[in-house]
Amino acid sequence: MLWKKDVLFCELNPTCYAISLQKEILKRHIQNFKSKEIFSATKSKEKLPIVVSSYSCGLIKRGKNIDPVLQKNKAVNIDIACKSINGLIVHPGETFSFWKTVGKTTKSKGYKDGRVLVDNEIKPGIGGGLCNLGNTIHLLVLHSPMTVTEFHNHSDALSPDHGERVPFSTGTSISYNNADYRFKNDTDQDIQLCLWCKDERLYGELRSVSLFPYTYRLVEEDHHFEKKKDKFYRVSKIYKETYDRNSEKLLDKKLILDNNSLVMFDYDLIPKELVRN
Repeated sequence: MLWKKDVLFCELNPTCYAISLQKEILKRHIQNFKSKEIFSATKSKEKLPIVVSSYSCGLIKRGKNIDPVLQKNKAVNIDIACKSINGLIVHPGETFSFWKTVGKTTKSKGYKDGRVLVDNEIKPGIGGGLCNLGNTIHLLVLHSPMTVTEFHNHSDALSPDHGERVPFSTGTSISYNNADYRFKNDTDQDIQLCLWCKDERLYGELRSVSLFPYTYRLVEEDHHFEKKKDKFYRVSKIYKETYDRNSEKLLDKKLILDNNSLVMFDYDLIPKELVRN
């Protein structure tokens, strides 16, 4: 067999990819064991009084080339994972880890084949669709003073936008136990994650004991599409703005994502007025 210089071991074939993935999962377990981080583990049925941020979205997408079975399975998977997280208290100094909280997605837990993204291809996989849940948590955290300590992104152009575009409504990548989503509570009070599903919608709230002195807003600038060779990409810059709660004065504006996402839906659905050469 000829060995190509620039080809990674994981790219040789599916078996090599599986071996590489298991290696990364083992490395993460070792890192967690050695880590001095304190991971959140306390849950409460009682909700903390203050809603810091909230968000909801549809669970099932319908349209051309969208597999309805994988969409329904995604909704089942998200509902199972929500029950693992709902009510979780993150004490000051603690870190939230998606995979430490949810655990491995297996058939024995009720998880089904949903949509997973592998090498820019959508495929069925056990527990698929949980990226939607990761997106929701990320949006809640970005509208708070919490510090994101681990974030991975994939294309946020998996399907056309409907209605007003919401930055980070998609694009958060999580993969057990390799690509995690983590944030740290470096404030002086408890915060709580509340997540639940109802009537084909996902609901999320980030709660606290008392009001924080700041409010937050996400702003997307220069949103457009560019063609590179024979492919299209969504391009934009996404900022997090911090405001004083009382005066509403802008205190800080920080770039949190320089977006350059491969478009993975029918190019005919790209708004022509947003295309640049």
